[in-house]
Amino acid sequence: MVDRAKQEGFNAVLLPEENGTEADLIKEINVYSLGHLRELLYPDGILLPRTGRKESDPPVILHSLDFLYKSPSSTPILSASGIHSASYEDYSDVLGQQHVKRALTIAAAGMHNIVLIGPPGTGKTMLIKRLPTILPALTEQESLETIKIFSAAGKLKEPSTGLLKQRPFRSPHHTISSGELIGGGTIPEPGEVSLAHRGILFLDELPEFSRNVLEVLRQPLEDRAVTISRARAVHTFPAHFMLCASMNPCRCGYLGSDHPEHRCTCSSTRIAHYRAKISGPLLDRIDLRVDVPRPKEWTKETFSLSSEEMRERVMLAHRIQLRRYRHLPFSYNSELGGRHLRDFAALSSDTATMLQETLEALGLSMRAYDRILKLARTIADLDAKDTIGSSHVAEAIQYRNLDRQQSQGEEVF
Repeated sequence: MVDRAKQEGFNAVLLPEENGTEADLIKEINVYSLGHLRELLYPDGILLPRTGRKESDPPVILHSLDFLYKSPSSTPILSASGIHSASYEDYSDVLGQQHVKRALTIAAAGMHNIVLIGPPGTGKTMLIKRLPTILPALTEQESLETIKIFSAAGKLKEPSTGLLKQRPFRSPHHTISSGELIGGGTIPEPGEVSLAHRGILFLDELPEFSRNVLEVLRQPLEDRAVTISRARAVHTFPAHFMLCASMNPCRCGYLGSDHPEHRCTCSSTRIAHYRAKISGPLLDRIDLRVDVPRPKEWTKETFSLSSEEMRERVMLAHRIQLRRYRHLPFSYNSELGGRHLRDFAALSSDTATMLQETLEALGLSMRAYDRILKLARTIADLDAKDTIGSSHVAEAIQYRNLDRQQSQGEEVF
């Protein structure tokens, strides 16, 4: 509300005391807060400005509310204190699965959607729940966007902590309704996709969600916003999130397993029903599809990348992208499209020929071509390379494994 008031030309606002600290986060507009409306009528007719302003700031003389339209002599101090913190464990706790950590690093570096596929007990959920430890902090603009959404939903528990820094991590239960996921109500409120704005929406055991619920994800994944129409108004909530998911390869979880004690017991009908929950259009919007096998021998692997090491690589790629796209309305490689994709993910003639030949050999579509280019751009950024090389493209192709299997009629999961 305060941000909209600033956009409409107001230079000051009067708010309840409870909303004062939250409103202070908006720059270039004066915020005055009251515990009660009677405070408008001080004996001397003076309302003091909020704490945190310079002592030299003049008070407001309340003979009228005309001051709301006048240019202020100062602006509020923007708090940059802590966030709603949560305690996450470290990737160093996870032995093995180095290829999965690599894929998660790429996903975090370019804000790409990712799904981990593997049997029970391989650490899929554990790996994704550590993803916030390698993501960079929210930028100031991203933080304000996030705060506005949580405020509208009535979920801003500690506004006194100032700007949010930790990216949201939302993990709804698989029984969630489509309305709860995308938002709604008589007076529309943001859903989980909007509460995950600028952060992560984690869907654990993806096929356990209702197909109808999963299908409503397609529009926010494409538009990065949710529009809810009601009789009196149309409400639009931001929904620019990174989709992370985990799933078993089949209902029992052991399809394709070579473990002597764990053989798949699912019938072909049961497998088909399990897969049918996830439509092709939804799967197509997931850039990385990663197999998470059960390690054959847990004790052999002693080296494990830490979250700090992985985050350093992610931060390097983020800085490169922020600099590259500084004059454009987006910040990350996952948002590339159209001519921007051709401009910023151009390939040498040799690399382009190699990719085209691979697409034809594997039967992949041009839609997959664009997804591969985005991933290759991120992989090159992780190497701090301006030019996308053949090795970057080759690595990106392997994360489109399900495209290849589908085109060849193989077992997809």
